[in-house]
Amino acid sequence: MSSAREWRNVFVLCTGRCGSTTFVRAAEHITNFTAGHETLTHLTGADRFAYPAQHIEADNRLSWLLGRLDRHYGPNAFYVHLSRDPDTVAASFVKRADKGIMRAYRTEILMRARSRNKNATMHDFALDYIDTVQENILLFLRDKPNQMKFQLEEADQHFVDFWGRIDAQGDLTAAMAEFSVRHNASEM
Repeated sequence: MSSAREWRNVFVLCTGRCGSTTFVRAAEHITNFTAGHETLTHLTGADRFAYPAQHIEADNRLSWLLGRLDRHYGPNAFYVHLSRDPDTVAASFVKRADKGIMRAYRTEILMRARSRNKNATMHDFALDYIDTVQENILLFLRDKPNQMKFQLEEADQHFVDFWGRIDAQGDLTAAMAEFSVRHNASEM
């Protein structure tokens, strides 16, 4: 892996519902990078990718904009593929089935799949969405030299590895404590 001196931005790619908010809360304890969660989602064109240098960005919507992310940053960024147990992520998405990406995926991307596929459960649609996004990310990362896999369930090991790979400075102990807090949890 290349050192932080060869790139200036970090992108956390994920499905959503897998700890991206928590990841950013932990990254906010890094003093030589800024960190944000979905900070440019409202912008279009080149502005959508105008992240400041030395910035860590987590935004699950980037998984639908990977061609443009590649055009703007390509191999000149560090990429984290954040994931979590697919059934746990699906269960979280089921709680939000009628809004956001799950509604759009089920009704528009899959073209009204719920009305045409009566046997599929919301959990099935969520797993299909997760599989789609994960494969998009894996395809995008296939030629990226600066990347790592980050499994939320192993955050105690993976965040320490991430910290070292980006030559982070700051309060690692405080950063690690963020993984014991439930940030942006789905309603029960």
